[in-house]
Amino acid sequence: MSSNDTPRRPIRPCGCPDFTRTRISRRRLLGTATAGAGALVGAQMVGDAFLEVAYGGEPGGNVVVVLSLRGGADGLSMVVPRGVDHDHLADYRPTIFVPESTLLGADPRFGLHPALADLMPMWSAGSFGAVHAVGLPIPNRSHFEAMEEVEDADPGSTARVGWINRLIGLDPAAAPQDAVSLGSTLLPTAMIGPAPALGAYRVADLSLADVGTTAGARRSSLRTMWSPDQSVLGSGVRLALEATSTLAPLVNSAPDTVHVDAYPEGPLAEVLANTAALIRADVGTRVVAVDYGDWDMHEGVGLVDGGWMYDHLRHFAGALKAFFADLGASASRVTVVTISEFGRRLEENGDGGLDHGYGNAMLLLGAGVDGGAVHGQWPGLADADLEDGDLAMRQDFRSVLWEVMSHRFPAISGSRAQLFPGFTPENVGVMT
Repeated sequence: MSSNDTPRRPIRPCGCPDFTRTRISRRRLLGTATAGAGALVGAQMVGDAFLEVAYGGEPGGNVVVVLSLRGGADGLSMVVPRGVDHDHLADYRPTIFVPESTLLGADPRFGLHPALADLMPMWSAGSFGAVHAVGLPIPNRSHFEAMEEVEDADPGSTARVGWINRLIGLDPAAAPQDAVSLGSTLLPTAMIGPAPALGAYRVADLSLADVGTTAGARRSSLRTMWSPDQSVLGSGVRLALEATSTLAPLVNSAPDTVHVDAYPEGPLAEVLANTAALIRADVGTRVVAVDYGDWDMHEGVGLVDGGWMYDHLRHFAGALKAFFADLGASASRVTVVTISEFGRRLEENGDGGLDHGYGNAMLLLGAGVDGGAVHGQWPGLADADLEDGDLAMRQDFRSVLWEVMSHRFPAISGSRAQLFPGFTPENVGVMT
């Protein structure tokens, strides 16, 4: 994030030290990683991959943006059950429940938090939908372990390869710009692995570092130096040089094509403005990973018309609305899917907050989404339906991701076993 972003909410004492340690470590790493971006690019672009299917990378192809709501977003505040289950929710959350009368949308079983109002035109048009009761196959209430399990998406494996990396690795001709993480030079676990990927704060950083000489002269010198090197590092450096050449027009035009002012002020403004510019440039990008964190609301969730949850959802909705407008004609190629490591407990705690839970909701927006409805099986919120006091899981998160990816990239439809080994997805029905 740039220094122009709204300052992050101060870290709160939350009773979950693993996440606090992770945040501190991550931010410290980010603070030291900027100068090493070039080295990071080289290190990520090495090795062989799964080479069964080529699925894209061509201009005009589809793009999926994976938006991680890190910290364990409360799906029961975003997508709220109606009727008898709303009564159960109000009993368990007497000071922080979202009143049924305020809910948005016409789904007979669920309504949306009113802070998502900016996205209601997309909901009504059928391009914004949700899947509820999503989760890991076995509950895991540790931020670090659960997010790693979600991003590896390969339970029981010791291979350190994330699911997006496996996806990109299906293409033998994959280029670094096929998978890009923006907002950070630190790649998410989902992108870690042998296939190429790029990580940068903003598109303007996707270039050779300025060391007092011209980019052309430096590029020529690096090519001469690394051309005989047949190691994985040498291959990585050559890929990085090719990527910076391909991305040079985008980098040079960034001051004019990154429209940060078109977004509401907040953490998503710059990263989504850069994502839109990258997609419009149409350089073959297939997957973009973006983080929107700070959902670990152990205290002070707030009320329906103000507070932590309201502020987060309102920024989310305003930023996504601006993002699809900023994409222009390219919006027809773009699908956004959110994911979080777990939901929150059904019962509020003594601080007006919500501790770590299990089942959650995923939001999907844009091209190919069967929107205007909440999909998936719903277990209910009666005491007998809960999983140790939490919303139970009915949809494995991999079923949702597989449905998104196989619909947007049909060429991978025969490669499910490579993308999610040992897993047989269920039909969710959220994509058309």
